[in-house]
Amino acid sequence: MTTADTTPPLRIGLLGTGPWARNTQAPALAAHPGVELSGVWGRRAEAADALAAAHGTRAYTGEEGIDALLEASDAVAFALPPDVQAPLAVRAAEAGCHLLMDKPVATTVAGARAVAEAAEKASVASVVFCTLRFAPETSAWIAEQAAVEGWFTARAQWLGSLYAAGSSSEYADSPWRRDKGGLWDVGPHALSVLIPVLGDVEHLTAAAGPADTTHLILRHTSGASSTVTLGLSAPPGAAGVEIELRGERGTASIPGWAGAETAFRGAVDALAEAVRTGVPHACDARFGLHLTELLAAAQAQAG
Repeated sequence: MTTADTTPPLRIGLLGTGPWARNTQAPALAAHPGVELSGVWGRRAEAADALAAAHGTRAYTGEEGIDALLEASDAVAFALPPDVQAPLAVRAAEAGCHLLMDKPVATTVAGARAVAEAAEKASVASVVFCTLRFAPETSAWIAEQAAVEGWFTARAQWLGSLYAAGSSSEYADSPWRRDKGGLWDVGPHALSVLIPVLGDVEHLTAAAGPADTTHLILRHTSGASSTVTLGLSAPPGAAGVEIELRGERGTASIPGWAGAETAFRGAVDALAEAVRTGVPHACDARFGLHLTELLAAAQAQAG
């Protein structure tokens, strides 16, 4: 005879109603067996109502709605621009809510530091959703490569065509993404793979390429070096994601992954584990701060 699991579900509220919330976060949270989607907050009441109704939960709006959702939740997930996310994450941590944040945590070091310090002061768990660290296929590959010694160099390329001529992606309407470009949008993904495998970045050189493209040269604490190319304006035929490691045992290339919703469920699992054990996840708010520091340094160099 087996004993039924009596662990109560983790009540997670969702802040944001845009494409990322609709396409990824709300479906993943609503379908997760260990989660109760405790509500959806949106700036526009009609958007919050529609998303909440689609997933059988309550809608919140306005400043008072934020406080009400925090009170009804054990944790909150963010689908908001980074510099809107950061102060609300501080507010959520101060209310005792665990944090499931999108990358980048903020586009200023001060904003990201405030989040990390608030999470630590409140003793709440935090996870920053860098897709490749949570997709089952890629997270397993990263762990496997991190256990291998003798990496010599690496090459990462993440080129999207979000802003190429003829693109009709709804994500192209994001003002912060258009303003900050590929460095800030997809740079966290590449760095979140390279750092656990090659070690922290001890020296960084950055240069601007065409449109929003940025090139990075990184020196890691292991002694290995890496090059990174990031952008959202590549022609469709040039777009794609490649990460390749080269070392004493030959080469290794990152595999494909199933999609963002599956990866986000992995991030939810990671947050729940951090809440249960009290052990910080490697991709927590402190790591999010470090990514922001690196991106800010690259932006200052690239101009």
